[in-house]
Amino acid sequence: MQSAAHPARRELGVNVDHVATLRQQRGTRYPDPVQAALVAEQAGADSITVHLREDRRHIQDRDVERLAECLVSPLNLEMAATDEMVKIATRLRPEYACLVPERREELTTEGGLDVVKNLESLRTVCDVLKAAGIRVSLFIDPDLRQIDASLALGVPAIELHTGEYAEQRTAADCAPELQRLSHTAEYARQAGLIVNAGHGLHYHNIGPVAAISALQEFNIGHAIIARAVIDGLPKAVSDMRALLFAPSQGIDVSTLALRVRQPDHADRPSHGGHRSEDSAA
Repeated sequence: MQSAAHPARRELGVNVDHVATLRQQRGTRYPDPVQAALVAEQAGADSITVHLREDRRHIQDRDVERLAECLVSPLNLEMAATDEMVKIATRLRPEYACLVPERREELTTEGGLDVVKNLESLRTVCDVLKAAGIRVSLFIDPDLRQIDASLALGVPAIELHTGEYAEQRTAADCAPELQRLSHTAEYARQAGLIVNAGHGLHYHNIGPVAAISALQEFNIGHAIIARAVIDGLPKAVSDMRALLFAPSQGIDVSTLALRVRQPDHADRPSHGGHRSEDSAA
C-alpha cells in the first residue's frame, strides 16, 4: 500500500486462508499456508492477507507468527475488533490490520463493518493498534456514511466490500453496483484515504472493478487458491495480476473479465453453500 497523495496504482494482495482450510479439513500438516504465501510473493503478490478468526477455522496463531517472521512483502492481518485479537496483533505487529465483522455461523464474511454504530469502541481498538505501529484499515460497505465514520477515526485506509457486486449475474445488475463502488471509492480517495477492495472477486468479474481508478489494492483469496488447484499457484497469481494491470495498459477490460450469464440450476449451490470460483475470497 502507498500514500493516498500519490496516484493509485494496482496492487494484488493474496489471501492464503483457504490453503489452511484444506489443511484443517484433515488435520494434517499440509498444505502449508506459509509456503503458499512465499510462492505467491515470488509470483508477484504485493502483500499477503490472512484472517485469524476467533474459531480458528483455517489460519492458526502459529501461521501468523511464522508469516510475520519470514515475509518480505507486507502482512495484512484481518481480525475482529476483540481484546484477544488486539493482543495478538500488538504482539506480532503486522504491517497492516484490517478490522472486519465476524460471526461464527457465517461461511465467509457477510458484509462490511458498521463503523457508524460502533464508532467509539472501534476508536479504542484503532488507537491501540496505531500506538503499536500498525496501519489500520476498515472493511466497510461502499456507503458514504461508513466512509465519513472511518475518516472520523483517522485510519489511513479502507477496504470496500465488493460482495454485492460479485453476487450479480447480469451486466444490468452489475452496473449500479459498479457505479456505487466507483463513487464511494473516489469520495474516499479525495478525502485522503487509501482505498482497497475485496470479497467475491474472481477472474471473470475483476476487470470492471480494476478499471475504477481510485482503487489501489485488491485482496483476493478463494478464486486464486481455487485456480491454483488446476494451474498451480504461480500461474494463478500472475494471471490475476495481468487482469489487474490491464486497465493501466489501455486494454479494454470489458472484453477480458466480466462473464455475464443468467443463473440456472447448474449454477446454484447444492447445499446452501457458495460457488467455488464465484464465491467470496
